[in-house]
Amino acid sequence: MREFELIERLAERIGEAGVEGGERVVIGVGDDAAVTVPSGATVTSVDMAVEGVHVRRETASLAEVGRKALATALSDVAAMGAEAGEAYVALGIPADLDERGALALFTGLAEIAKETGTALAGGDVSAAPVIMLAVTVVGHIESADRVVGRRGAAPGQVVCVTGELGGAAAGLLLSARPELRDAVGSERAAALLRRLNDPRPRLAAGAALARSGAAAMIDVSDGLGADAGHLARAGDAWLEIELERLPVAPGVAEVASAAGIDPFDLAADGGEDYELLVTLAPERLEPATAAVRETGTELTAIGEVTRGCGVLLRATDGSARPARGFEHPGTG
Repeated sequence: MREFELIERLAERIGEAGVEGGERVVIGVGDDAAVTVPSGATVTSVDMAVEGVHVRRETASLAEVGRKALATALSDVAAMGAEAGEAYVALGIPADLDERGALALFTGLAEIAKETGTALAGGDVSAAPVIMLAVTVVGHIESADRVVGRRGAAPGQVVCVTGELGGAAAGLLLSARPELRDAVGSERAAALLRRLNDPRPRLAAGAALARSGAAAMIDVSDGLGADAGHLARAGDAWLEIELERLPVAPGVAEVASAAGIDPFDLAADGGEDYELLVTLAPERLEPATAAVRETGTELTAIGEVTRGCGVLLRATDGSARPARGFEHPGTG
């Protein structure tokens, strides 16, 4: 399979999926460069998915690899409160991935694009030693002053998180130790593996939080403790988080018990949940909770911001644990 033939097939797949352009795209796939005419402010993020580091064909389908590559990139856009706009994908293809496999991978990516309203506006294809996807995503928001960054955490604010935590870390544990699946049953084990291999960006929740007055926000990709640390350092603030208030995903406690570890090792330290960690003024909590609920998920208050700089993860007995995080193998 020659490069140009594959590019033509991938372009056809983009057209078939109906994600080749959006209202802002004037020239997209098929030319030397894309041309867009955005309104308001743009939010741009670059992310990579590398086989053996971020994704594995042994535990995820090629369609899941494609979906995860775009979904995790879009999660950064969600954390800024922006809506999805365009994506540009550079695909590295190893010698053992044939045309059928490449199209399956790209089909998964196109599925997330269609689901999130993202236009696939361009990219590139090259030979590579392993599957590599470099994804650039562009989000849009009314104006720059509506963007939610990491720097806004301040004393008196409430610390909140969307959705549930620990599911992806439990799924990773189940991938490494399949015998643990008996602890939760096949249906729940499959759900935890989906949290790992097939996440969804919280775009609607991020936009709702931005409209509701979010002060600081980040997506939970490196683990709650580590990402809380990013907010603390950016805002020169102290985040106190109550472990017992964390919304732990169903099945996480059972997997942790079967593995002989603390469930908070998964919920507080495990990465790749792609939920949103946010700080809000107390008077904003109720309307923000209602707005997030309308997007199909929940917002849970898990702590508060005080004076200082750092993170405290506190148990009900008053003891504290360090704010650890997750690193992909080979990146530390």
